[in-house]
Amino acid sequence: MKTKWVHILIISATFLYLFLPLAATFLYSITKEWHHTILPASYTLNAYENLYTDSRFLQAVGRTLLVSGITLVLSVVTISIAIFVVFMYLPKMERVLQALVMIPFAIPGVVAAVGLIKVYSSGPIVLSGTIWILIGAYYVLVLPYMYQGIRNNLRTIDAKRLMEAAEILGATKIKGFVFVVMPNMVTGILVSALLSFSILIGEFVLANFLIGGYYETIQIYLMRRLNENGHLASSIVITYFLTVAAISWLMLRLGRRFQKIEQIKEKVT
Repeated sequence: MKTKWVHILIISATFLYLFLPLAATFLYSITKEWHHTILPASYTLNAYENLYTDSRFLQAVGRTLLVSGITLVLSVVTISIAIFVVFMYLPKMERVLQALVMIPFAIPGVVAAVGLIKVYSSGPIVLSGTIWILIGAYYVLVLPYMYQGIRNNLRTIDAKRLMEAAEILGATKIKGFVFVVMPNMVTGILVSALLSFSILIGEFVLANFLIGGYYETIQIYLMRRLNENGHLASSIVITYFLTVAAISWLMLRLGRRFQKIEQIKEKVT
């Protein structure tokens, strides 16, 4: 019993430590007057009203979701195939692939941004100032997270035995991967994509350096409005958090629903 209460206290303290800054930010965002009292003297929703009626904010959210979505789709498709091929048929190349995908950890964002601008501002391929240079940079940024999550998932589901069973039943390698292995990888892919999305939506350096005012994302919008109004900045942070939480909840629900569908299929067969 003592151990149980210790665990409860530790979890509660951790929850308060994480929740209190967010609660204080929300409280400040709806504050009208707050000077010499513990709690605000009056409340207002003007900050949220001004924010949600601002077309720049709505466009920034849409642009951020678009860039992040394209990046995640490209990374899921390409990295899943690459890891599967290396894991199944080229195991000696796994260390090389692992070393390559860890390179983004060693390169600071400022250095990467300056290098990309130098390379793609002139020459046969000019991408500077377009969203494609940001998508490419984001793709490289999420490589370690996507790689590690999908790789661990492949080991967990025992992809080799699944492929052997599919080939024995007459499936080709492509059909075995698409219809047998991929459905079992959904959970790992969703977790990796969720982690990558949380990193992308909070990334500022690459977005600011590579496209800046050409394509205002939520990160750039937040930074530009931080000094204008503290209440407005707090409302942006809360909206930011709620957006990430809603997308995370949706992805987890999709993962659980897909697992239930697979379990029903297994029982039927």
